[in-house]
Amino acid sequence: MKNQLSKAKNCDKPPNGDIKLVKDYNMLFDVIAADTPALLEECFKLRYQVYCVETGFEDKKQFVDHLERDIYDDRSISSLLIHKRTGIMAGTVRLILPPNEVLQEPLPAFNVSNDLAKLSEKILPRNRTAEISRFSISKQFRKRHYDTHIPGIEENIGERNNPQRVIPHITLGLMKAIVRMSIDHDITHWSVVIEPTLQRLLRKLGIYFIPVGELVEYHGRRRTLYNEISAVLDKIYETHHEIWAVITDYGQLWPYRGPYVN
Repeated sequence: MKNQLSKAKNCDKPPNGDIKLVKDYNMLFDVIAADTPALLEECFKLRYQVYCVETGFEDKKQFVDHLERDIYDDRSISSLLIHKRTGIMAGTVRLILPPNEVLQEPLPAFNVSNDLAKLSEKILPRNRTAEISRFSISKQFRKRHYDTHIPGIEENIGERNNPQRVIPHITLGLMKAIVRMSIDHDITHWSVVIEPTLQRLLRKLGIYFIPVGELVEYHGRRRTLYNEISAVLDKIYETHHEIWAVITDYGQLWPYRGPYVN
């Protein structure tokens, strides 16, 4: 408790490990909003490669232009993670926005899970909850496939002689993109439908979601999760401070609001 309190009080003076991880990430990658037709096309190209060619999650015959899209892209925002040295699109992720007066259909997670749909507005406010979706990483930046969508903890981040094999920089970059998009659209809660193996991997990074209901059949066995953004990020701060430093840019994007702050 005392050490954590000290860390919270001195958040502007992070440990050396935090500084190194953030510097390494900032040297390697950049997150940009996919806010033009050309950038969105890059997202769809990468999604096609991951979800149609590599995993078979979607039927590639349905996308003759090799651009994976669906009806939810009309109500989504997306981001790209770019490898600075090569300019390669290393990853993409989208955030499906809440229903509004024009698009009143619930988020897909609510259609997949009745248990999620039954949660009260107090627990999961519908107009402030977005769904994390299409979390995709280029095969060029994956060495080991611990699951079908994101790389494992021990991974080479794409440079042949790079000794950094502990922290999955790309995963953290896409999480940072999700935080940015959430801030831009006043989102306070997340929902997601993922494989159990991916849930376990996220926990290793200190990224905790609350499971609801039993496993559901949705392109294979999946678990429906949700949580308040502040709760997710505060937990990362308390258990994996160096990862929190990358995702929130030392709290400048989303400050720590937990019990160790005066």
